[in-house]
Amino acid sequence: MKTLALALAAATALTSAATAQEIKQFNIGIMGGENAQDRMTANECYRAAIEAELGVPVKIFTPADYDGVIQGLLGGTLDMAWLGASGYAKIYLTDANAVTPVLTKQNIDGSTGYYSFAFARKDSGITKIEDAKGKSFAFADPNSTSGYLVPAAELTETFGPLDQFFSDVRFSGGHEQTIVGVANGDIVAGVSWADGLGDWEDGYNSGAFRKAADAGLVDMNDIVEIWKSKLIPEGPMVVRNALPQDVKDKVTKLSADLHETDKECAYGVAHGDAKDFVPVTHEAYDGVVAARKLEESNS
Repeated sequence: MKTLALALAAATALTSAATAQEIKQFNIGIMGGENAQDRMTANECYRAAIEAELGVPVKIFTPADYDGVIQGLLGGTLDMAWLGASGYAKIYLTDANAVTPVLTKQNIDGSTGYYSFAFARKDSGITKIEDAKGKSFAFADPNSTSGYLVPAAELTETFGPLDQFFSDVRFSGGHEQTIVGVANGDIVAGVSWADGLGDWEDGYNSGAFRKAADAGLVDMNDIVEIWKSKLIPEGPMVVRNALPQDVKDKVTKLSADLHETDKECAYGVAHGDAKDFVPVTHEAYDGVVAARKLEESNS
């Protein structure tokens, strides 16, 4: 019996060692939209927690644009990321088997959606989107849901070709760039995102405005909301399908529990106040996938 027990213990040790050796590093992609150092700082606690859980080095990568994260997940150089719905749709349309959506952000009121807001400087005299006709206008990134796909589709449906409605339509490179560009007067108007809960003066409860306000990049009293989209589904946290199942399970559980285990860390990951990270499936993004497919076929 002692010999059998020793044999079983040795087998268990070998199995554990083999499992640990299945991955040698775990790579997290953080979408663009704010400067790289801020992204690294906001997610350092998250990186460290995942590293402790997996027992392998965990690295954060902050590509300059959204497509850097998308291509990293498709190419296998990134293992997980929090994406916008449009970014996920691009991955799914390119390779439906590349990643799986596992979690999404739940807002304070229990909802799992957010909005795209168009905005301008308060002293510009612009109080509604129609007032921005003939002015310069900025979107964030071609792969952004709230920073391009949804507002471009909704505004085009209302006003026709946007390059004829606005004097100049451009991509700023990210939500932070749009917010700062409008606040500084470099762009007359643009779009960014928020959960729409709480007060405008705070940047709402969570989203790009809240991040920019928290960082001291903008005084929300200096800018004004001029348009609001329909509800957009919160983007997913995705994991690369080729990962070992136990790795995917551990990272998903740690993330799902983050609001209970480290609320301050969850604040940074969620871009502000949120209730939780909750399970999500591909079906939540059917509409966005269809919209992205249509947009790509028309381009």
